[in-house]
Order: sequence, then structure tokens, then C-alpha cells
Amino acid sequence: MPTKIVVIGMGYVGIPMATLLADVDDFYVTGIQRRSQRSSWKIDWLNKGKNPFEGDEPGLDELIERVVKNGKFKVTDNYNDVDDADYILIDVQTPVDENRIPRYESLIEVSQKISKHLKKGTTIILESTVAPGTTDNVVQSILEEGSGLKRSLDFYLVFSFERVMPGKLIEYITDFPRVIGGGCKIANENASFLYGKVVKKELQITDTLTAELTKCIENAYRDVNIAFANEMALLCEDFNRNIYEIIELINQRHDRMMHYPGSGVGGHCLTKDPWLLLHGFNKYTEKKNESKIKIIPNSRNLNDYMPYHMVELMEDVFREKHKLVDNIKIVLLGVSYKANTDDVRNTPTENIVKVLQNRYHSHNIIFISHDPYVNERDYRLTELTSDFNEAVKGADVLIFATNHKEYYNLDLDDLKKKVRTPIIIDGRNIFDKNLVEEKGFIYRKVGEGSKRFKNL
Repeated sequence: MPTKIVVIGMGYVGIPMATLLADVDDFYVTGIQRRSQRSSWKIDWLNKGKNPFEGDEPGLDELIERVVKNGKFKVTDNYNDVDDADYILIDVQTPVDENRIPRYESLIEVSQKISKHLKKGTTIILESTVAPGTTDNVVQSILEEGSGLKRSLDFYLVFSFERVMPGKLIEYITDFPRVIGGGCKIANENASFLYGKVVKKELQITDTLTAELTKCIENAYRDVNIAFANEMALLCEDFNRNIYEIIELINQRHDRMMHYPGSGVGGHCLTKDPWLLLHGFNKYTEKKNESKIKIIPNSRNLNDYMPYHMVELMEDVFREKHKLVDNIKIVLLGVSYKANTDDVRNTPTENIVKVLQNRYHSHNIIFISHDPYVNERDYRLTELTSDFNEAVKGADVLIFATNHKEYYNLDLDDLKKKVRTPIIIDGRNIFDKNLVEEKGFIYRKVGEGSKRFKNL
């Protein structure tokens, strides 16, 4: 008997998971994607066997083409295939708003639609990251109320979070352990059967709340470590030393792995998951006093500050050279939040531009962004081009916010001829300070002092 699977949400999680499952014998997968002005094209591309992502995603092009050609994978915008689905995976976005409160509109809408089509025996797996307690208190309630069925009796509900990262979408599904948090033994067995077909590592069984906590704490841990690196970068700038040299010295110990600082933390996970963790703490544990919770919010705020610091580095140059931030062209190099990908969610570049626009809204500034991977439909804050030479022509400030591979081997002599004012602000340790300054550029980098010093 074929196993029928529905994956709701065709994004960075849903597409690789759906196509990996569709590549399994006797698995047939339908992807569901809501049609909108910005996403309708994705349905058509996928049904033609084309990968909608522009960045480097090893193996994904061939995988999508193969499962579509074999009739194992299709994408639609209706929920009819939910009627006889054996498995339903939910992979929708769960952002937080400006008040750091979860926005569950998509999750609630999808849960309500599923409930109207749900049949007995179906296993629903929530892969989207949520605040601890959400699976039991939000999703389960909607499914039971809308269907008239009961969890663990008539249907099965599991929280099993994704760990994908743009650039390694397939690898991070197949080659990482999988945490499965079902509400009962049968739910865990059903989820283990499904993931066991594509995950090469251990399947780790736990309860639903523990699984939710694991995902949020895992990402909060990484965010806190990045915040430490960013704070040490700011400290080293004041010491007029290079944090990257220091990190290299520290990491010579096999039991140390200090993170790197940068222009900001972006993406869909680290920018929100720590807040989801704190939201769950307040809402579902009846704890209203956050006074003892300090590291997570302070780390989040520090990481959010880094795009502001990029602007401060630029302003430092202008003060030193007694120039006005007026009648200039600023070029943002790298729009995606991660190198060699097209993912612009919560990109630091957007915040850099907003800071500049707010501070200098009455000044005559031309903004242009360059990215070799991002499509214009996904980024509309400034003019965007994939033509590097056109972007930098006549520029007064080059702000490198993303470390795309294309930026590492630039001809600095040629670049200096193209710009009007040779100023580089480096947020990703792309350049060597001494080399850039020898070429005649004025240079500032996150984590390195601006003055020259001699090593011993």
C-alpha cells in the first residue's frame, strides 16, 4: 500500500523534506502552498521540477527534478489531498511581531483547514518552531474542535522540529539526529517510521513539551554564543586589536569553539526562537516575572544592535575625514542573511538600510544593493542588482554585510578605480586590513581597531 503524505508550506523546510520523502519507494507526496502575488510562481516551478532557490543547495536540483518526473511529488493550493493523507507535515512560518509575541496566523489557519479534512488514523507532525506548550494548547485544540476527533485515540499529533540551514537543506535533514515528541507510543512509532526512511542518524524519542523546549533552547544557545562574540568584537575594537586573530588562538584548543561576530544575526530561527522560548515560559508556566531571565533578552538585544554598529563604523570614517553624510552613494554588498544563499528573512542588511534612512532621511543619499543570489521579487527595500561593477560605480561607501564567496577575490586596484570615495565597512571579516589600506581604502571592520599597530 502506498503511503500518502501532505507537506504544508513550500519553503526552506517543506521543499527539501517533501522531496526527500517523495524519493522513498511507495511514498507519494503532495505539497500545499498558499497562492499569493509573491508565491504563486513557486507552485508552477516546483510542478515543472525546478528548484525555486537561487543559492547553492547541493543535490536539491536533481532531487526535485527526479521526484516530479517519477510522479511522486506535486504541489497545489487546495487541501483535497488531506482527506486521505496518512501523514501531514506542517512547515509554515511562525514569526514574532514587534512586541516579540508569536504570530500564529498561518499555523492557526492551516490547523483549522486540516481539521475539516482530517480522517481517523492520520499522523500530523508539526515541524515549525513554536513556543513551548503550543502543540498541546493551540494545535491540538484546533484539530480536536474542528474534526470532532481526539488526539491519541482518533489521530496522532507529534512535534518534531527542523534543523535546516540554507546552503545545507538536504544534509541537515538526513545527517542530523531527529527529535520526535509525540503524545503517545503510537504517535512516536508512526513518526519514527516516516523519518526513518530519510534520516540517517538517531531518532530520539521524548515527550512533546521537551521536544519544543529542545528546539528553542538549542537556538537560544547559539544566539547567546554569537552575542558573546559580538560583545568581544566591540571590546577588541576599543583595545585596537583583532577579535578574529584572538578567536583563532582560542580555538586552537580542541575543546573550544568560539563563534564569530558580524554585521548582525538574521534568518528565520535565531531572531525569533529565543523570544518563543520566553513567551512559552510566561504563557504556559504561569510565570509572569522575567526578572531572573537576563542572558537571553540581553543577547538578543546585542545581536540586534550590530547593524546599528555597522552604521557607527561608517560614521566614524566620516567624522575622521570631516565629511558630511550627504550627496553620497552607499552600496550594500550582500542582501541575504547567510553567505551563498538567497534567504533574506530578517537580513541584517535590511536593518542597516533602515538605520541609515531614519538617521539621514533629509540627506541626499543613493542606496543600491548587490547580491548574486537574491531575486528582486524578494527584496524591495532598495534598488537591487546582480551586476557588481554597476553597483559599485561611483560609490562613496561599500558596506559588506554578507560574506558571499564572490567578494573574497575582488581586484582591489580595479575596485578603487570604480568608486568615487574608497571607503569599505566590513561586517564579515572578508578583507585583510593592511592589504586594503595599502590599496588606498579607508577601512573599518567589526571586531578590529582602526589604528595601525605592529605585531611582536
